[in-house]
Amino acid sequence: MELIQSFSVDHRYIVPGIFTSRVDTVGEGLVTTYDIRLKRPNREPVIDAAAMHSLEHIIATFLRNDPDWKDEVIYWGPMGCLTGFYLILKGNRAPQEIYDLILAAFRSVENTDAVPGTKPENCGHYLMHNLGMAKWYAAEFAAYLEANASDSKIFEYPRTERLVTDDGQQFFDS
Repeated sequence: MELIQSFSVDHRYIVPGIFTSRVDTVGEGLVTTYDIRLKRPNREPVIDAAAMHSLEHIIATFLRNDPDWKDEVIYWGPMGCLTGFYLILKGNRAPQEIYDLILAAFRSVENTDAVPGTKPENCGHYLMHNLGMAKWYAAEFAAYLEANASDSKIFEYPRTERLVTDDGQQFFDS
C-alpha cells in the first residue's frame, strides 16, 4: 500500500504555520487542503482534546459566516494527532493569501462568550469542550503568526533530502 502524501512529509521539521497540504481537481475546479499547524509535531505537547473540540466549533462557525469566504469553505476540522487543523477551500491560493483569514479566525476566539453548537442535539460529544483553554491556544497561535508573518518557514513545508526506508519506501518533503 502506498504511503499517502500527508504521511510522507518529514514531521520532524514542521513548525507551526499555514501550509498547502495538497491540491486536487474536483469536477472542473481545484480544491486545496491546508495544514494549519499550531504545534511542532513530536516536540510540543498536543492541544488538549476538549480545547481542540471547542476551537473546531468556534472557527468552523467563524469561517462559514465570513461574508468573503463562506462560499469557499468546504471543511474545517482537527488533525488526529492534535497538533493542528485541516482547512479545505475551493480554488488554489498560496498559504500567504489565507493568512489574514486564519489570523482573524483565531483572533475571533478571544471574543467568544460561548462555544456554538454544544447541545446534545448539535454535537456528538457536547460535554467535551473547554472555552478557556481554546482561547489560550488561539491567542498563542495568533501571536505566533503575527510575530512570524514575514518568515517564509511558516508558509512552506521544510525541504529535506528524500529519505528511503530499508524496504524502498520513498519519503517526500511536501
